[in-house]
Amino acid sequence: MGRKKAAEKGERDNLGVTVTRKEDFSKWYTEIVRKGGFKDQRTPIKGFDVIQPWGYALWERIQGAYDALLKEHGIQNCYFPMLIPESFIEKEREHFKGFEAETANVTEVGSEPLSEKLVIRPTSETIAYHMFTKWIRSHRDLPFKINQWCNIVRWDTKVTKPFIRDREFLWSEVHTAHASLEDGLRQIDDYAEINDRFHEQLAMAAMVLRRTEKDKFPGAEFSVAYDTLVQDGKVFQGPGGHFLGQNFSKPFGIKFTHDDGRKEYVWQTCLGMTTRQIGGLIMQHGDDKGAILPPAIAPVQAVIVPIIFKGKEKKVIDQAKKLKEKLCSLGVRALLDEREYSAGYKFNDWELKGVPLRLELGPKDLEKNEVTLVKRNDGKKSSLKLSGLAKIRGVLDSIQKEMLEKSRRNLEANTRDARGMKELKKSVEKGGFSRANWCGSGECEDTIKDQTGAGIRGSIYGKSEQTFGDCVCCGKKAESVVYIAKAY
Repeated sequence: MGRKKAAEKGERDNLGVTVTRKEDFSKWYTEIVRKGGFKDQRTPIKGFDVIQPWGYALWERIQGAYDALLKEHGIQNCYFPMLIPESFIEKEREHFKGFEAETANVTEVGSEPLSEKLVIRPTSETIAYHMFTKWIRSHRDLPFKINQWCNIVRWDTKVTKPFIRDREFLWSEVHTAHASLEDGLRQIDDYAEINDRFHEQLAMAAMVLRRTEKDKFPGAEFSVAYDTLVQDGKVFQGPGGHFLGQNFSKPFGIKFTHDDGRKEYVWQTCLGMTTRQIGGLIMQHGDDKGAILPPAIAPVQAVIVPIIFKGKEKKVIDQAKKLKEKLCSLGVRALLDEREYSAGYKFNDWELKGVPLRLELGPKDLEKNEVTLVKRNDGKKSSLKLSGLAKIRGVLDSIQKEMLEKSRRNLEANTRDARGMKELKKSVEKGGFSRANWCGSGECEDTIKDQTGAGIRGSIYGKSEQTFGDCVCCGKKAESVVYIAKAY
């Protein structure tokens, strides 16, 4: 083997994933994140990582998809300051105590101490609602719906997997105000519609669960979150929507005036979606070769890899460029990989990154006037005439559908009923969701967590499921059906 080929082989071997999901799911995940170019943790401060170009390109696609859905529901973008005065925090101490242990504070500028401590936002309710008092006056100003795309800092003591538990992350933060309780509750239903459509684009089947009192967002009347089952049997939490009632409008004095002159506090909601979603995508769809991205949100939907033979380089490259132009004209996000690496190296690289479709074009393909297609989700190969490239759009649609159906089947197959603690423990050991009856007591909720290591994730939002027995923990009359799982 020549020196150049040996060096390239070493690079390719280093590029690949060294463990399988079954051998070490955590190491498998972190290798894909790093080697696939999603994120680099090699920074001076733990939990403050670099999102690499490929990871950020994916975030831009996710962000764009979510932003479009928010705007369809009349939610406008704005931006709030990163620093929040401590006096604002004191107005809603009950809410803020849920974040207090994780806050980073600014106490001096240069060598001069500040007259008031400033908090680097762990969330923006307090500063946003201070501004609401200046913007909302009349019922004509309602509903008022805004979103900001920003970074958040929470000094988590358990920094583990990149994207999943970081100290700094990016997110969408929606805040709304309404004239009535009913309108506020309808907004939570709107969040459900937004996130149903969002998860279809992610090809992730989700359980929409109303959290328990102990697990709701600090300061909320109730919380609704989207839980997705990933490949190691644990649950990944996606976006979360929260009905705040008047718990913030009263301490902040956010009032509006009716036509008859009556003044009333607004009803509020909030919603969040973060870069955590990138981690969920990898853990749900990836295989032992790397990530697998659904076409709807993949930064590159089809990568063209020219198969180069000496003396035929120009002919292949020229046709590959025409192929890319044609795909782009069809609305396909296509990329031509002209890097000076072997085809094998490129195959490994794009498999790691999760590009949905690979197009291989070499001299033999040109002789047949064809291109070879390789689907990332199942590895199946096929040939397509260059005159029939319009069919690529349909291939990408089929990949999207196959990935979503696979996710739905996995969720259904790994949701089991449990009627007693013995059965629940066995179910939890298998992974996935355990469906059980619950009396509603916090004592039983704690006991379930202590004895199984899994938590009550909540009950199905917007649907009253009929109980099918007594409380799985204490044996008393059950109030609701809940879903129990281990989670990240």
